[in-house]
Amino acid sequence: MENKNANIFAGAGIDRAANFRKDAAWIERRVAHPSCRVLPVWRGANLVSMGDAPRPVMLAVGEARTLAGNGAELALLGLIAGDARFAVDISHIEDPLSRPELRDRGDLVELRDMGQLLDRRDGALLSYARGLMHWHRRHRFCSVCGGTTSMREAGHLRVCENPSCATHHFPRTDPVVIMLVSDGDKCLLARKVGRTEPMYSVLAGFVEPGESLEEAVAREVMEETGIVVENVRYHSSQPWPFPASLMLGFTARAVTTDIRLDDDELVDARWLTRDEIRAFAAGDGAKLRLPRPVSISRRLIEGWLAEE
Repeated sequence: MENKNANIFAGAGIDRAANFRKDAAWIERRVAHPSCRVLPVWRGANLVSMGDAPRPVMLAVGEARTLAGNGAELALLGLIAGDARFAVDISHIEDPLSRPELRDRGDLVELRDMGQLLDRRDGALLSYARGLMHWHRRHRFCSVCGGTTSMREAGHLRVCENPSCATHHFPRTDPVVIMLVSDGDKCLLARKVGRTEPMYSVLAGFVEPGESLEEAVAREVMEETGIVVENVRYHSSQPWPFPASLMLGFTARAVTTDIRLDDDELVDARWLTRDEIRAFAAGDGAKLRLPRPVSISRRLIEGWLAEE
């Protein structure tokens, strides 16, 4: 059942069929079935048919194998209404839209720019395909011995081909805490170093080894702004394959309010009232822009606004 409260890129409504990934005969039958479709990914971009209702372009197996070339590796995403969906990387093609299999069928898009325009399940499926293909591109060689790796278990394992190593590599995702810090009728927003647009967002950072999520929230806020927080509470999560993160959303209450900026991370940080944020969201004030609607950051802000 679709979770309409899920963040964008979550809620694909797909049976990942994990119990069948080792069953080569089952995979072959699924690939051979005429209902099987493959989602191509090109250098992190997804193929989408544009229009009033943008939709993923799904290829027949023969088309996908022709594009991918010899040794094409199809990675199982799962089943939708019993029909198999796979992903394939076509990044080796310099101009994929010139190929007859793809010509006039859609555009290669940055998913962060399209996520809010897609059906929720379509966006989540494309996100899944993008993330899995990114992992495969980055793990063609073993991190232990440097040997080549090969795809196994329908794309959810790579094994080092060096017999003396044979290390198993599984898909990874990086946990990132992202938190809205509030103080009464104000919340803390910041602008990161390197952003060209005047976008202000909530704070975020990677979880470090040996650290709980709550500890990561408190540490990141302290490191970037010098603010002490308490009452850290989980809000929701969001797959974020840009390139390989899982965003873990939290709220927290400020104990201190004086900002001491980490100049290596932030250009600015400020406390803003609900009225000030609403004015910016409505287009007033060119000096501040809120995060994209596709992001959990925007949802955290909008959730706090709604609490008034």
